[in-house]
Amino acid sequence: MTLPYWCILIAAALPYLWVLIAKTAVKGMDNRDPRGWLAAQTHPRVRRGNAAHQNAFEAFAPFAAGVLMAQAAGVDPERIAGLAIAFVVVRVLHGVFYLANLDKLRSLAWLVGIGCVAALMVQAALRV
Repeated sequence: MTLPYWCILIAAALPYLWVLIAKTAVKGMDNRDPRGWLAAQTHPRVRRGNAAHQNAFEAFAPFAAGVLMAQAAGVDPERIAGLAIAFVVVRVLHGVFYLANLDKLRSLAWLVGIGCVAALMVQAALRV
């Protein structure tokens, strides 16, 4: 059951990837006040990278909980792995679409990702 754990690790790292992109999109990032600096930025890539960063954090906890719930409930390991991989793939795409300002594709990726989380949780709930 290590593949879903790797997916949790990757999902946990995604917010840091997106904020790194945001902070390096323009010169002059103020590390003494990085949140204030990010909030004051008007450059689209900085703003979208920061938004992708925040959204990735929002998506992480339910995903990790869903994987762990499904495992604890005895859901088929292949099904858990498939949903975990699908989640990670669409969440990477979500961040890419956010940076590229492709709003409809970004929303679709978000929807598929939350669908994966819901599937994990519902399957766990039905087995307990």
